[in-house]
Amino acid sequence: MKEYNLEVLKDAANRLLFDMSDEEYQTLLNEFDIIVKQMNVIGENKKIDEYAPMTFPFDVYVTYLREDIAATPLSRDEALRNAQHKAGGQIKLPKVVQ
Repeated sequence: MKEYNLEVLKDAANRLLFDMSDEEYQTLLNEFDIIVKQMNVIGENKKIDEYAPMTFPFDVYVTYLREDIAATPLSRDEALRNAQHKAGGQIKLPKVVQ
Protein backbone atom coordinates (compact mmCIF):
# COMPACT_ATOMS: atom_id res chain seq x y z
CA MET A 1 0.00 0.00 0.00
CA LYS A 2 1.18 3.49 -0.81
CA GLU A 3 2.38 5.37 2.24
CA TYR A 4 0.41 8.37 3.40
CA ASN A 5 1.40 11.23 5.65
CA LEU A 6 0.55 14.88 6.16
CA GLU A 7 2.49 15.99 3.07
CA VAL A 8 0.72 13.42 0.85
CA LEU A 9 -2.69 14.57 2.11
CA LYS A 10 -1.84 18.25 1.60
CA ASP A 11 -0.60 17.50 -1.92
CA ALA A 12 -3.81 15.60 -2.72
CA ALA A 13 -5.93 18.43 -1.33
CA ASN A 14 -3.97 20.96 -3.39
CA ARG A 15 -4.50 18.92 -6.56
CA LEU A 16 -8.24 18.79 -5.79
CA LEU A 17 -8.20 22.57 -5.30
CA PHE A 18 -9.15 22.71 -1.63
CA ASP A 19 -7.43 23.11 1.71
CA MET A 20 -8.18 22.21 5.31
CA SER A 21 -7.01 23.35 8.70
CA ASP A 22 -4.18 21.49 10.45
CA GLU A 23 -6.74 20.02 12.85
CA GLU A 24 -8.78 18.66 9.92
CA TYR A 25 -5.66 17.14 8.35
CA GLN A 26 -4.86 15.44 11.65
CA THR A 27 -8.41 14.07 11.84
CA LEU A 28 -8.06 12.74 8.30
CA LEU A 29 -4.74 11.07 9.16
CA ASN A 30 -6.38 9.42 12.18
CA GLU A 31 -9.23 8.20 9.96
CA PHE A 32 -6.73 6.72 7.50
CA ASP A 33 -5.04 4.88 10.38
CA ILE A 34 -8.37 3.38 11.43
CA ILE A 35 -9.23 2.32 7.87
CA VAL A 36 -5.82 0.71 7.34
CA LYS A 37 -6.13 -1.22 10.61
CA GLN A 38 -9.58 -2.46 9.59
CA MET A 39 -8.32 -3.51 6.16
CA ASN A 40 -5.42 -5.38 7.77
CA VAL A 41 -7.85 -7.27 10.03
CA ILE A 42 -9.94 -8.23 6.99
CA GLY A 43 -6.79 -9.26 5.11
CA GLU A 44 -5.74 -11.58 7.94
CA ASN A 45 -8.84 -13.73 7.41
CA LYS A 46 -7.58 -16.77 5.49
CA LYS A 47 -11.04 -17.67 4.13
CA ILE A 48 -11.88 -14.20 2.80
CA ASP A 49 -11.54 -15.35 -0.82
CA GLU A 50 -14.32 -17.91 -0.30
CA TYR A 51 -16.92 -15.12 -0.08
CA ALA A 52 -18.44 -13.14 -2.93
CA PRO A 53 -17.94 -9.39 -2.74
CA MET A 54 -20.88 -7.57 -1.23
CA THR A 55 -22.21 -4.65 -3.24
CA PHE A 56 -25.01 -3.67 -0.85
CA PRO A 57 -25.58 -4.62 2.80
CA PHE A 58 -28.96 -6.26 2.11
CA ASP A 59 -30.95 -7.53 -0.86
CA VAL A 60 -33.00 -4.88 -2.61
CA TYR A 61 -35.90 -6.07 -4.69
CA VAL A 62 -37.58 -2.70 -5.21
CA THR A 63 -36.00 0.24 -6.93
CA TYR A 64 -37.04 3.77 -6.19
CA LEU A 65 -35.28 5.23 -9.18
CA ARG A 66 -37.41 6.68 -11.94
CA GLU A 67 -37.53 5.07 -15.33
CA ASP A 68 -35.66 7.10 -17.91
CA ILE A 69 -37.82 7.93 -20.87
CA ALA A 70 -36.01 8.93 -24.02
CA ALA A 71 -37.41 12.23 -25.20
CA THR A 72 -36.71 14.04 -28.42
CA PRO A 73 -33.45 15.94 -27.92
CA LEU A 74 -33.28 19.68 -28.45
CA SER A 75 -32.09 20.87 -31.81
CA ARG A 76 -28.91 22.92 -31.90
CA ASP A 77 -30.88 26.11 -32.48
CA GLU A 78 -33.20 25.39 -29.53
CA ALA A 79 -30.26 24.65 -27.23
CA LEU A 80 -28.42 27.79 -28.31
CA ARG A 81 -31.58 29.84 -27.81
CA ASN A 82 -31.54 28.81 -24.13
CA ALA A 83 -27.81 29.52 -23.61
CA GLN A 84 -26.70 32.83 -22.15
CA HIS A 85 -23.16 32.64 -23.61
CA LYS A 86 -22.48 31.33 -27.12
CA ALA A 87 -19.36 31.09 -29.28
CA GLY A 88 -19.00 29.59 -32.76
CA GLY A 89 -22.34 27.77 -32.72
CA GLN A 90 -21.60 26.20 -29.33
CA ILE A 91 -22.52 26.94 -25.72
CA LYS A 92 -19.62 28.72 -24.01
CA LEU A 93 -18.95 27.48 -20.47
CA PRO A 94 -16.66 28.96 -17.82
CA LYS A 95 -13.25 27.37 -17.34
CA VAL A 96 -13.36 24.93 -14.41
CA VAL A 97 -9.74 23.70 -14.31
CA GLN A 98 -6.72 25.94 -13.96
